[in-house]
Amino acid sequence: MALTRTDLPLEDLRAYSPDLPEPADLEEFWAQSIASARAHDARPQIAPVGEPFRELIVEDLEFAGFAGDPIRGWITRPRGARSLPTVVEFVGYGGGRGLPGEKLAWAAAGFVHVLMDTRGQGSGWGTGGDTPDPHGAGPATPGFMTRGILAPEDYYYRRVFTDAVRLVDHVVEMPCVDPRRIAVTGASQGGGIAIAAAALSEHVAAVLPDVPFLCDFPRAITRTPEAPFTEIARFLSVHRDQVEAVTRTLSYFDGAVLARRIEVPALFSVALMDEIVLPSTVFAAYNRVQSADKHIEVYGFNGHEGGAFRQWHRQVEWLRSRL
Repeated sequence: MALTRTDLPLEDLRAYSPDLPEPADLEEFWAQSIASARAHDARPQIAPVGEPFRELIVEDLEFAGFAGDPIRGWITRPRGARSLPTVVEFVGYGGGRGLPGEKLAWAAAGFVHVLMDTRGQGSGWGTGGDTPDPHGAGPATPGFMTRGILAPEDYYYRRVFTDAVRLVDHVVEMPCVDPRRIAVTGASQGGGIAIAAAALSEHVAAVLPDVPFLCDFPRAITRTPEAPFTEIARFLSVHRDQVEAVTRTLSYFDGAVLARRIEVPALFSVALMDEIVLPSTVFAAYNRVQSADKHIEVYGFNGHEGGAFRQWHRQVEWLRSRL
């Protein structure tokens, strides 16, 4: 059995299923959030990038997300093909969509690849983002985890998760896409967003979260030794009287709560030496997925990098057998 640094043994992880609080109005909250965003019915703007790409088509994407806000992205696809299986990808914490052509693997493997920029992020690593977040509410620690955290209506991830659902809405209408064969994926924060998109969108046919972040908040914020979960602990160390309000807000966004709504095929990954996303928080979400077709790849001696490109090879094999 692999060693673990900060978490449970693997046999305990496979059975780990905490009793997490679920708001009574969770369904209504998300139905209203998504319906409000869908009322902004602007068509996405798609423009070809051109040089230096010859064998693949790369396109600049702008679509209407939460509150109709413009969200940027990239579409990368095989030249001349239509009605293809499609992978919608979300980015890790602090990163942005980067430059056109940085992610060519999915398109080279025969999929349409749609990459969503994360509003307000893009300056922590990589080559940048292009989507501002025009909303803000209340006090916050540095980072994104506590922005608007005192009320679910104001919380930063309400906007991000809604952006993700709206992107899938738009992808369904693209002529290069087979609307019955849309998968969502991402690593770390991107994996957490993918879980939310699969739980909240009726158009997702498969979900592939790698070392997903934003799951099992009660355990994560008290036990995770590394940022960014520590942003919430730091906030509560100052706002000592707001524990109840913060706990209530996070319950609307917990991937381990939302995962109960996932019935499509799911391929997760987890790294047992991860000190940024504890393995138990990943299993808390995975163990709640309702699909009979689910699997989790376990990387026993890796940290938050997880399976990296080896996991991508596994994803391609798995996804081709289902889409």
